[in-house]
Amino acid sequence: MKRHLFRSLGWCWLFAFGLSLHAAEIAVAAAADLKFALDELAGQFRTNHPADRIRITYGSSGNFYAQLRNQAPFDLYFSADVEYPRQLARAGFGLDTNVFQYAVGRLVVWAPSSSPINVPQLGAEALQAPSVRKIALANPKHAPYGVAAVAALKSLHLYEAVEPKLVYGDNVAQAAQFIETGAADIGIISLSLAVAPTGRPAGRYWEIPLDAYPKMEQGGLILKWTREPAVARAFRDFVLSPPGRSVLQRYGFSLPER
Repeated sequence: MKRHLFRSLGWCWLFAFGLSLHAAEIAVAAAADLKFALDELAGQFRTNHPADRIRITYGSSGNFYAQLRNQAPFDLYFSADVEYPRQLARAGFGLDTNVFQYAVGRLVVWAPSSSPINVPQLGAEALQAPSVRKIALANPKHAPYGVAAVAALKSLHLYEAVEPKLVYGDNVAQAAQFIETGAADIGIISLSLAVAPTGRPAGRYWEIPLDAYPKMEQGGLILKWTREPAVARAFRDFVLSPPGRSVLQRYGFSLPER
């Protein structure tokens, strides 16, 4: 009886040891607008891949691009501007040359729920409300959402009027944080953050027309130095799958044509 028990325990230990040998972790560099959508996708992915871990760092796509040019230790890159992964691929930094497009970003004017400014009613004019002293954007020097926000302000003929009030977050999530904490009164952020579980109850928004700024095609790349290409490909494929695309749509992203 004891011999059978020990034998069973031994097989269980060997099975667990075998799982640990096959466990893998990938490091993902992701645009800040993906924070809530990609966290949810990573959780769903782990349900079917319990031995694998997805470690995600969020930030500015341009900053990540500069780091990856120096071969920063990431396996997978999700950029808010598909041109960054394209440049990496052209430079030979991709595992393969297949840059993938996963979403199209959208911009909104956003203010806290406690603000007296009726953003949905005023639209772009909310940025010129008398109570507005500071307007938050992502930094256009390295954040695609900042570049798009400046383009939108110019297209809406508001840039010169509001430029003295602009304050810049390192990325679009930090710009949203500035608004939420009162460091700015209003700002331009991604729709994905405005409709996120924490963003929707915290603020009110107006979506900027898509023709007011260049199309925000978002894309990514698996880096050639990844040590876990199978897991990186599996996670990429899951994000691009119908269930993954459904999550992205729920967080306010448009989908690229396939």
